[in-house]
Amino acid sequence: MFQQLERLISDSILGLMAQYRADPFKQKVDLGVGVYRDLSGNTPILECVRRAEKEVLAGQTTKSYVGAAGREEFNNAVEELVLGSNHATRRDRRARTLQTPGGCGALRVGAELIKAAAPGASAGGLDPTWGNHAPLLGDCGLKLERYPYYDAASHELRFEAMLQRLQAASAGDAVLIHACCHNPTGADLSPAQWQAVADLLERRGLVPFLDMAYQGFGASLDQDAAAVRMVVERVPEALIAVSFSKNLGLYRERVGGLIVVSENATRADAVQSHMLHIARSIYSMPPDHGAAIAAKILAQPPLRREWLEELDAMRTRIQDMRTLLANRLQEATGDNSFDFIRTQHGMFSLLGVSRQAVERLREKHHIYMTGDSRMNLAGIMPDNVTYVAAAFAAERGA
Repeated sequence: MFQQLERLISDSILGLMAQYRADPFKQKVDLGVGVYRDLSGNTPILECVRRAEKEVLAGQTTKSYVGAAGREEFNNAVEELVLGSNHATRRDRRARTLQTPGGCGALRVGAELIKAAAPGASAGGLDPTWGNHAPLLGDCGLKLERYPYYDAASHELRFEAMLQRLQAASAGDAVLIHACCHNPTGADLSPAQWQAVADLLERRGLVPFLDMAYQGFGASLDQDAAAVRMVVERVPEALIAVSFSKNLGLYRERVGGLIVVSENATRADAVQSHMLHIARSIYSMPPDHGAAIAAKILAQPPLRREWLEELDAMRTRIQDMRTLLANRLQEATGDNSFDFIRTQHGMFSLLGVSRQAVERLREKHHIYMTGDSRMNLAGIMPDNVTYVAAAFAAERGA
């Protein structure tokens, strides 16, 4: 059976992780893997998570399945967190939420739902976008398109080109967009640009597929969800993939959800039946432990307040490192060519240097980032920022 299989090239991120671990150099710097790190370099367990987990374990009486839809209290809390407590789609019962294994599970179930509903539709993603978007959507058979979004050389959005390309899309096509903290660039649409996108989506009959992987890492929970809420008010149908890997630090627990908005409550019930069927055919039942923790935190005011404080601290640390790195780069280069770093949002920025420069940074300076020069700002520390800035300044040429 397996004799015809050739060995595949390793996932670039996983390969980068292995190279970093094997490097004995003491000053090595990991800017590649997309996880949050505190000032000690650790990806911490939040205190609110520790407290909630103790309550979950103390109260459990069974390890039986929860059900294909997941925890009802989790799903309701996710809808409220993303859409708001009194959003029209919730009042009209147009939204349905499915607990999924992480944001990746939400993206894949959403892709399968699009294929089931409209087999000929394409799913357009931004260029550039997160590397796992293509396999998650494309491997289920969806036709993938790329829409211009960002120019790495000028560090500017290609907004007009993006609108022109979306204008040419066919009615019923899905458009995959990061809701905030764009990965890999850190460059987000302004409120006015989101309004223009919503106008176009509504006018052309396009279906937004919004990837909400970093809610709370940009400005605040509500500010980061503002574009999602506005877009969903404007269109009859939408999909929203939600992840709690970053903002609750529940990476290995695989906690996510898929919110699907339909034209009316009857259509929403039909859509939900297909969501459950798809989930059953892929993974049957979602993991419960992380969702139970998240539900506790979202439901209990003391735990929620503690979470908001910890989330604020994580967001502030990233913003501080953006400012510090931009300042050190200005000192090292004598110009402001890297000032874009300080104005972007979330954990990532696209440095905008060549693959050859990325290789030199790895081989000569032991600084690890993905081949497209995406860097994770959580890997920047007060004790390595001067070293990193000097290396960037030395190797930024072709």
